[in-house]
Amino acid sequence: MPLSNIGKIIDHVDKLSENAITLSDSVWAVPELCYEEYRSCALHSTFLRQNDFSLFPNTGNIPTALMGESGTDGPTIAFLGEYDALPGLASAANALEPPTHTANGHGCGHNLLGAGALLAAIAVRNWLADMQLPGRVRYYGCPAEEGGAGKGFMVRSGAFAGVDAALSWHPSAFCGVLPPTTLANVRMDFTFLGRSSHAAASPHLGRSALDAVELMSVGVNYLREHMLPTSRIHYAYINTGGSAPNVVQSEAMVRYSIRAETLPEMLALAERVRLVARGAAMMSETQVQDRVTSGVANLLPCPPLETLLQESFTALGPPQFTVQDKDFAKKIQATLAEKDIAAAFQQAGVTPSDAPLTDRILPANSKFFLGSTDVGDVSWAIPTVQALGATCAIGTPLHSWQMTAQGTSDIAHKGMVHVAKALAMTACKLFLSPDLLQQAQQDHAARLKSCPYVSPIPKDTFPPVQMP
Repeated sequence: MPLSNIGKIIDHVDKLSENAITLSDSVWAVPELCYEEYRSCALHSTFLRQNDFSLFPNTGNIPTALMGESGTDGPTIAFLGEYDALPGLASAANALEPPTHTANGHGCGHNLLGAGALLAAIAVRNWLADMQLPGRVRYYGCPAEEGGAGKGFMVRSGAFAGVDAALSWHPSAFCGVLPPTTLANVRMDFTFLGRSSHAAASPHLGRSALDAVELMSVGVNYLREHMLPTSRIHYAYINTGGSAPNVVQSEAMVRYSIRAETLPEMLALAERVRLVARGAAMMSETQVQDRVTSGVANLLPCPPLETLLQESFTALGPPQFTVQDKDFAKKIQATLAEKDIAAAFQQAGVTPSDAPLTDRILPANSKFFLGSTDVGDVSWAIPTVQALGATCAIGTPLHSWQMTAQGTSDIAHKGMVHVAKALAMTACKLFLSPDLLQQAQQDHAARLKSCPYVSPIPKDTFPPVQMP
């Protein structure tokens, strides 16, 4: 891609950056949980209309999902955005102390994620018009990434049909290509049904659902020794059967999150957990019902797109943070434990330093690990690549009040605009070089041929949405 053309796309991003920052801050101010992002979705819808995108609301029959499109003919490149928040992670802007109250907060930076992806999408559309090139740009506003598998339901509905490649990103302390090392994940609720009885007068007549839940926990703990070391199983008690110990609990529920490195491994492990639940029911003479509430696939690699994105980051270099930015980052780091900071460097696979903010681009093929994401399901539907943007002090844990506190800072804004430039540059290369896009599609097709996609969400499971 000629340097003059790279400069033009950067100019387009810069011209739009202040409006995108305003959008990000506006979403930060109205943090909404999964499938409840009505105000955030409306803010994104307004921004799309203001920039002459055709708007397609209620994407995938989800009220807080949307798609905007602009352009004609040529390939279609999509940008994926998010805007859901998390419970209990409220913080004042630029705060250096934990909050004294619990409320929703953007403790994963999705206010930045959505605005940054939309910034890149509009900039690329404007660049196509400026260059008089054919091509379509889509922006997907995707709800409920935090445990709701919004994109998984959107994939199942066919919402990404006609897209040739997709680009996304996630806030982080570092910047570069996110390696496809996320875990496939499924959430399952196990409800045990027993028989209530007086725990002292007639304990022999009772069949405890709570006993069944605890027996299942024991069984799953033994299972941990006999599963792959890259797999994970977590659980939370949803219903313990009441607060009266002298009543045998007739109903109890436990929620399990089951993760594995690949989609087939995760589906197989979920079946083993089901067997443990049935065994617990047999031992306690109760009945068990299981229900999948959400599920996501692992990220499918796409080396051709990853190489292009790496080249874009290398051409850009790291974000240019000021002395004031670094001073604020040091104050944030003072609220963290030293092990948090050390773990951040280890997670990113880079040599530790005293720098409070990143001063480098992550090397290619790093081993950065980011849990699970529903971007994984999109990556099985179309060639997809995901970036990391440096929006916070090194050591800041995702899902923390410190992340929320930095969400409207100059650090966050600069990191968001920087990663938008990398994504936009990558999209421009695809529009200019159809052979590169073809390589990505051929690689994607070959991977699906050897391991076809199976949605981790059952056909009879639907997102828990309500019309406003």
